Amino acid sequence: MTPRRDATMSTAEKTFSKGLEGVIAAQTEMSFINGTEGILEYVGIAIGDLAKNSSFEETVFLLWNKRLPTQSELEAFNNELRANYSMCDAMKQRIKACPVDAEPMHVLRTLVSSMAMDDASPNENSVEAARHKALQILATTPAVVAGFDRHRRGLDFIEPDTSLSFAANFLYLLNGEKPTPAMERAFDICMITHADHGLNNSTFTARVIISTLSDMYSAITGAIGSLRGPLHGGANEGVMKMLNEIPTVDDVEPYIMNKIKNKDRIMGFGHRVYKAKDPRAAELMTLAKQLADDTGNSDLYEKSHAIELIMEREYASKGIYPNVDFYSATTYHCIGLKLDLFTPMFALSRIAGWSGHVIEQLGDNRLFRPTTDYVGPHDAPYTPISER
Repeated sequence: MTPRRDATMSTAEKTFSKGLEGVIAAQTEMSFINGTEGILEYVGIAIGDLAKNSSFEETVFLLWNKRLPTQSELEAFNNELRANYSMCDAMKQRIKACPVDAEPMHVLRTLVSSMAMDDASPNENSVEAARHKALQILATTPAVVAGFDRHRRGLDFIEPDTSLSFAANFLYLLNGEKPTPAMERAFDICMITHADHGLNNSTFTARVIISTLSDMYSAITGAIGSLRGPLHGGANEGVMKMLNEIPTVDDVEPYIMNKIKNKDRIMGFGHRVYKAKDPRAAELMTLAKQLADDTGNSDLYEKSHAIELIMEREYASKGIYPNVDFYSATTYHCIGLKLDLFTPMFALSRIAGWSGHVIEQLGDNRLFRPTTDYVGPHDAPYTPISER
């Protein structure tokens, strides 16, 4: 039996792109990517300019409102965000009920989903209601991640400090002491560079879910599940594991060349979109070097840089360069984060982008319903079970 196409389908509907590569599925004003030239902009502003001059809070305002805030607007947004830093008692109890050996991303996905139970109107999907829910999720999630990490270490929760920025407050909740200005700024820049990135897999997941008019909690939960995969947000953990396997800088060359020979994947290199150096990696490279020097981890940066030089020699002609995960791994390690908290850090930042896309989708919604290209048989006979 030969496969056949539905004769009622138009030529456009018959177009097939594996993984939806090159398919435009949504319009956005939030971020622009030119992978050939290595350009990333948030609402038209280069990511490098934001990393040098902005704060995560201002970047969130920019993404959600499609413009930079005035001084008074930024102060009001900061105050609103900080007023929602604390977890409710029910959330604290849920964290205490989590197994101490659970993976943080599984915990984060579950607990963000549970936030719907603390909302008197979880299904309200007006743009204003969605924005309010987004702000609460964004503000509270650092306490959730830090709270679980302290729970598994047998430590008490720490109450948020509303005098601190988003970045500083998270590090305080995690460690019980205020971070140095260098660490606060480093984490803030990581949050900025990870906040949004076009219609990536997790953002697409969030938009697909909300297009059914589900709810903000479901959309963000689904996005977290997508981000957890090693081909998406989990790659930075792979980078750190690789660096830990290399004893010294002198061992980098044989290690990487052996991986190339065996056709093993080099974590932190290559990107589905970029055929030039990821502009986020360029910002994080400088940051990683400074932090490595400040924290006595210079060898870690030197190994990273040696890997980049080898990969540039071997693969730059094929458009394979470091991506955002490569130097963010070194940065997170120097800040003092455990390996399994790397991907949750990505999630903390990307909540800004996911929720912005959810709000954008709600503003002009159309249910996502792509078709499939059926390649199976037709007119197959049913064989009675006694004859099989």
